[in-house]
Amino acid sequence: MAQIHYNKTFLIQINKDLAVRRNALPILQSKEAALRAEARRIRSKMNEMDKEITSMFESLSGIKRLWSEFPDFVRLEKVTFKEKKLASVKVPEIDEVVFHTEPFSLFGHPAWFVPGVELIKQVIRLKIERLVMEKVLENVEYARRKTTQKVNLYEKVQIPFFEDAVRRIKRFLEDEENLSKASQKVIKKRMEQEMVFV
Repeated sequence: MAQIHYNKTFLIQINKDLAVRRNALPILQSKEAALRAEARRIRSKMNEMDKEITSMFESLSGIKRLWSEFPDFVRLEKVTFKEKKLASVKVPEIDEVVFHTEPFSLFGHPAWFVPGVELIKQVIRLKIERLVMEKVLENVEYARRKTTQKVNLYEKVQIPFFEDAVRRIKRFLEDEENLSKASQKVIKKRMEQEMVFV
């Protein structure tokens, strides 16, 4: 921490710094709580997505052998993202998922190909959403860790340091003032005694 200077100017500056940190601490604590709650919500949503993906695959296990016949009709062409703020943290959000579907003959292929194409699109979209959720969670967790560090810095280091510095400077200035008054009294007494002898 900074070196303590025992004067009124430094006392004023340290009081300002202490006030800034005391005012910022509740805001940082509420931000940390919001980020913690948001991370919990994201984890819960990710678990739901995992269950949904697993149930999709389980429902398809009966027709697993048919997928080998399924040609590459569907390709992921592009995924566009936009940015949004989540508890004051910038996170990516899926804007659009574009697929390229090869044209195929409805008469030359089995009837399940049409719902199969839609199913593949759903699974790919869910997987992409899951990956984006991981990135969002990573960003939120990073911001939460940084905020927690700042809260701990303020709570455990800076505020106690500034409070101790204020207390020490005030004591020093009071002692200095008391010594000054005492020396003035001694000087006054000596002058009075010298006046008596004259």
